[in-house]
Amino acid sequence: MEINNSNHNLQDNEKIFFVSEYIDLVNKGLRGFAAKIIGEVGRVDIYPSGHVYFSLRDEKDQSVINCIIWKSKYELFGIEIKEGIKIIATGRPEIYKQTGRLSFIAETIELAGEGILKKEYEKLKKKLGDEGIFEERKKRAIPAYPQKIGIITSKQGAVLADFLSNIGNYGFKIKMVDSRIEGQSAIIDLLSAIKTIKKKDIEVLVIMRGGGSFESLQPFNNELLVREVANFPFPVIAAIGHDKDAPLAALAADRSVSTPSIAATVLSESWEQAASLLEGHKRDIIGSYENVLESADSLISQSVDVIRGIKDLIFDKYEEVETALKISFQAFKNALRNNKSNLKQSWDKSAFGFNSLLSIIKQQLRHSEEIIYLRNPETQLKLGYSIARCGGRLIRSIRDTKIGKDVDIHVVDGVIVSKVKNINKINKKYA
Repeated sequence: MEINNSNHNLQDNEKIFFVSEYIDLVNKGLRGFAAKIIGEVGRVDIYPSGHVYFSLRDEKDQSVINCIIWKSKYELFGIEIKEGIKIIATGRPEIYKQTGRLSFIAETIELAGEGILKKEYEKLKKKLGDEGIFEERKKRAIPAYPQKIGIITSKQGAVLADFLSNIGNYGFKIKMVDSRIEGQSAIIDLLSAIKTIKKKDIEVLVIMRGGGSFESLQPFNNELLVREVANFPFPVIAAIGHDKDAPLAALAADRSVSTPSIAATVLSESWEQAASLLEGHKRDIIGSYENVLESADSLISQSVDVIRGIKDLIFDKYEEVETALKISFQAFKNALRNNKSNLKQSWDKSAFGFNSLLSIIKQQLRHSEEIIYLRNPETQLKLGYSIARCGGRLIRSIRDTKIGKDVDIHVVDGVIVSKVKNINKINKKYA
């Protein structure tokens, strides 16, 4: 790494610097040496101000560098710096003017080595568990039919695209806050993102990342972040990986899933169930209308058959009357032709016969009218009778229905739908 000192070439001019100016110049150049360093913690001094001064020692040749982490940063990462532990510090070197001492100013710190990470993970998990943060009774249900969804994740990568491609088209209003989701520096971003999205009008929050190793999920084992998730004012879904040691933020969330696509499915589930239910009701309504139409069609067909029978009866009676009249008139003509002298007698006889015939015809017509009236289904219904059908067919015998079948009972002013509970057979034989 090279320092650009073109503005202050010490060999090309004789400028004299004040000590303070020179230190500023050097510190400006040292900013280009920002790096991550790993080492074993040596001496540790925690000042009353809360700032921590410590040294990192190289295991190979015992090289030492003095380090400082300010109180605000130290409290953020939830790691206790103590002698003998191995850590990774990210920062830059700087000369302190008052002492002329070079120190590495740590912006972030993280534990190094899976063993120590898991030890600290279990320690914090027990601490938070004892406080009841992970208790199931504290978990809130994800609201049904949610629309206003908050998301915290990185715009980079496939996580967001995976979520959006599975969320479904149910009119969701999604508000996203971009955040780093890997490395210790992600803790600052995540806490800031939660603070920002708290002010948004949302119903549920989804925190997502694309899985990863135990080490890469360390930001989600930060105590401050876990507490923010547990105390968030709305239900939280965590989709931050599927390591066997679940991130503590996922344990604190109201619902934990392994992938962003599953999180999307959880949010869409109630909407999909509603759509399926509506489709079922639609089928039921259409089916009911089809049954009604079939019953009406059957009733119309039966009525047509009755009308046809009545029509045939009327025409048969008409033909009988017509035949009788023809015979009577023919007999009258014959009488006139055969015996003119007995005209008056024949006329009286024929008139009497004709009147008698008319009387008989009137009686027959009246009888036909009564038959038509009595056979009319509406007349029977008005008299208190009813017509029972099962599956659209008339019930004439107990053999025409079964227990459990629906029976439509037609009365004068409507249809009664009932279900057969019992069938009693009458021990009487009918011809």
